[in-house]
Amino acid sequence: MGVAATERCTPGVVVRRSRRWASPQGARASPGWRLRRAAAGPGARSSGSSGWSRSRPPLGTWLLCAATSAPSVSATSGRTCQKDLKSWVQGNLTACGRSLFLFDEMDKLPPGLMEVLRPFLGSSWVVYGTNYRKAIFIFISNSGGEQINQVVLEAWRSRREREEISLQELEPTISRAVLDNPHHGFWRSGILEEHLLDAIVPFLPLQRHHVRHCVLNELAQLGLEPREEVVRAVLDSATFFPEDEQLFSSNGCKTVASRIAFFL
Repeated sequence: MGVAATERCTPGVVVRRSRRWASPQGARASPGWRLRRAAAGPGARSSGSSGWSRSRPPLGTWLLCAATSAPSVSATSGRTCQKDLKSWVQGNLTACGRSLFLFDEMDKLPPGLMEVLRPFLGSSWVVYGTNYRKAIFIFISNSGGEQINQVVLEAWRSRREREEISLQELEPTISRAVLDNPHHGFWRSGILEEHLLDAIVPFLPLQRHHVRHCVLNELAQLGLEPREEVVRAVLDSATFFPEDEQLFSSNGCKTVASRIAFFL
């Protein structure tokens, strides 16, 4: 459900990055979006009791909770997940104020679960005796993927470069996809209604030349010279859509590594 990455709790913090949201050169993500709540400037270190009564969690820990879909989560288990989530975030921030929290597959989490994070995303500098302003919260969702694909496809048909697509074009589409989905973790969420998130980062679908770059990067990581026959074989084995244009990769670059091993 979530992970807190805090490898080094000093200025210039180094965090572990999931391959799910790697750099564009090695992008493996499918169309979707990422919501980011970043730190808002320096703040004084808090003092006194943090209210954290349990043992502090080790840095770089996962939170696992039975919250795969809204219908399967009872009211009791939902409250337990909320309590565990709040304690987990609070404990990690107590251990290290420069923490990064990554919540994946928000579209599969039950509505209301994330509401316990509102105090940590609000305007106060200190919450429950802990200074949280140096923390970063990232929420990843697949909601809006089809709509994003359609926007990019229409831009291509209009002979517009994908770099010309503005965030303002995609934000309303993504917001509607979330707000219209009663099973989304942010459905009717005060976090969205109060505009507590700083930025929406859309994941645009990858085209054939993007996948080609992924193949070349993977070969370089394996210490192999780029072989055109291998690159072409991987691209020809990948699936692209729509059916007529064959423009976008159905799986991004997720299967590139396994396909290369097959064709070597």
